[in-house]
Amino acid sequence: MKTTVLSMLLLASLAGCYREERPDPAPPSPPTESNVRLSEIEPGQKAAPPGVSNQYEENAYALSQGKTLFRKFNCSGCHGQGGGGMGPALMDDKWNYGSEPENIYATIVQGRPNGMPAFGGHLTNEQVWQLVAYVRSMSGQVGVDAAPSRSDEFQSTPPEGRREKEEPKDASDAAAAPKG
Repeated sequence: MKTTVLSMLLLASLAGCYREERPDPAPPSPPTESNVRLSEIEPGQKAAPPGVSNQYEENAYALSQGKTLFRKFNCSGCHGQGGGGMGPALMDDKWNYGSEPENIYATIVQGRPNGMPAFGGHLTNEQVWQLVAYVRSMSGQVGVDAAPSRSDEFQSTPPEGRREKEEPKDASDAAAAPKG
């Protein structure tokens, strides 16, 4: 009787764990050009486009896949493990092209002036969304229970799961406020 109850509790706890689940859901559809706001400059009143929900931000496996892609596509070469270098830092509160998943998606797929190459033809839609989730985890924008908590290589920064959440600021807001 006691072993039956324990085994039922074990099965129930395993069935409810989504953190390590390796789902095969369809990734969110790519945002359309009109949904992604690339600049603060626009005619009329500012209209906030509907946000895109990225379910990969809730899944540890998808985030680890994004971290692997970040390393294999040498994103660290420009972004310096997220702390910045030739490219902007990804761990702070300043987001040049927006902090929403659809903005980061557009940046990865289309590239940006002055150095960010377009990776749209080299990655699947699912891989782009995994990268988006990982990039957002670098500044604490994803849940602590799903964010990577350690790396297999030497790391000089705290793991993504232990970073404090940064409140994203548009580039214009961040430039106006002095830092430090």
